[in-house]
Amino acid sequence: MLLLVTLPAVANAGISDELTQRINRDVRTVLQRTETPGAAMLVIRDGQVLYRKAIGLRDLDRKLPARVDTHYEIGSITKQFTAAAILQLKDAGKLNIDEKASAYLPDVPHAGEFTLRQLLSHTSGIPDYFELKNAEEYAKPTTFAEIMKLVADKPLDFAPGSRASYSNTGYMILGRIIEVISHESYHQYRLEHLLKPAGMTESYIVKDEASLATMARGYRRVNGKLEPGLTIHESYSWSAGDLVSTIGDVEKWNEALASGKVLAKADYALMMTPQITAAGGNTGYGLGLFIDKVNDQPRIGHTGGSFGFTAADFYFPQQKLRIVVLTNMVDAPEPAEIISNAIFDDLYPALKSTAMRASPDEDVSVTSKAAAAFEALERGEDNGGVFSASLGAKLKSGLAQKMARQFEGYGTATALVFKGRQTIEDKRWFDYLIEFGPGNTFKFSVATDDEGKITSLGFNRF
Repeated sequence: MLLLVTLPAVANAGISDELTQRINRDVRTVLQRTETPGAAMLVIRDGQVLYRKAIGLRDLDRKLPARVDTHYEIGSITKQFTAAAILQLKDAGKLNIDEKASAYLPDVPHAGEFTLRQLLSHTSGIPDYFELKNAEEYAKPTTFAEIMKLVADKPLDFAPGSRASYSNTGYMILGRIIEVISHESYHQYRLEHLLKPAGMTESYIVKDEASLATMARGYRRVNGKLEPGLTIHESYSWSAGDLVSTIGDVEKWNEALASGKVLAKADYALMMTPQITAAGGNTGYGLGLFIDKVNDQPRIGHTGGSFGFTAADFYFPQQKLRIVVLTNMVDAPEPAEIISNAIFDDLYPALKSTAMRASPDEDVSVTSKAAAAFEALERGEDNGGVFSASLGAKLKSGLAQKMARQFEGYGTATALVFKGRQTIEDKRWFDYLIEFGPGNTFKFSVATDDEGKITSLGFNRF
C-alpha cells in the first residue's frame, strides 16, 4: 500500500474547506487505485488560485514527500513549445507552415508529401518511431538521422491530410526544422525565445534530472508490481517531449501564451483551432493542442507521458478554469488526466450529473450484452458469449489480451450508463459511459448484427 503524505500548501482561495477536502479525498482515491506515488496540482479560475496541493511521495524508497515545487517530466506537453517556435518563425517570415517539409529538410523520409501544418496537427501520416522499438532501447542515446532511419523504409500510415494519428516523429522533424531555419540548436532557441520570455526559471530537460534536488522519481508497473521507470534519453524525446518542469512553471507558460508574451494572439488562436481532414472530419487537435470535451464542456490542452511520469495541462474556456497535474506514474490508467477530471467533477458536480444521465430508449438486452462484453475484455477473454464469430476470431488472435492490458489497474466499474444509439456506415452503434471511480470515465460503444451479436467495439476517454 502506498504511503500518502500531504505537504502543507498555500491557502486555497475561492473554494470552501469542505470542497477542498472533497478534492483531497478524490485525489487520494485516484492515487491509490492507480498505484501512483505522488502528484502536484494547481487549479486557477479567472486568474485566482483555487487549489494548489502536493499529495503523496516523490520518491518511494527514500520516502520523500511530493511538494508543489517538485520537478516532473512533462512529456508531450513539450509539443506546445515546439509548435509555438514554428509559429514564431512563421511570423518572422522565415517559413510557411503550408509548405512541404522538403523545402526545409529534403532528405527526411516522405518530406515531399506532407506540410509543416500536417506535422503540427498529426495529419502527416508519418509513422511514430515510438511504436518501433522496445522501451529499454529509448534510454540509450541516438541521433536525428538514426530516428529517421527507423521510418525511412516504411510507407506513410495514410495519405497526408486524410486523417489524424498521433506521431512523435512529426515533432522531431519540426525540431530539426527549427534548427535549420533559426541557425540555433533547438534547446537554445526554446530557451531564448520561449522559456526566458515566459519567466520559466524552473524548467529543464531530462539530462538535468540528476542535478535537481526536487526531482521526482518516476515509476511504472511491471508484471503487476511497481518499480522505478526508465529515464528516456533526451535524444529520443527532444522536441517531442524532453521538458522537466513544475506546476508553477507550466502555469507560467500558459499565462505567457494567453497574454501574447511569447506568441501573437492570432497564432495562439490557431493552436487552439481543430484541424479538419480532407473529408471534412474534425481531428480534435489543433497545432500542438488537443481540443475536446469533458462532461460536454469544451477543453483545450495536452497530456504528457514518459517512462515514469504523466502530466496534464488543461483549460476549460467556458469556466475560465486551468488545471495542471503532474504525477510520477506512467501506466494506464493515466493518473494525471484522471486527477484533472476528478477535480473538474468536484468543482462542477451538476455538469457531471447531467453528463452521466442515461438517455431514453435504452435496449436493456443490448446493455446486458455490452456489460458482459466489457467484463470479458477486462479478463482478457475472447468469448463472452456475446461476440460475433468474426470479432471472436480477432479477439482470439491477441486483441483480447491487448485490451485487458489496456484496462489493467482500472478496478471494478462503478457505473455503466446508456448514452444513445447511432448508425454509422450501416452499423448500429450503442454508446455507453463506464465509470471506474473519481475522474475515470470511459466511452464504450458496441455495434450489433441482426442476431444481436456484438460485431465491433469502440473505446475512448470521456
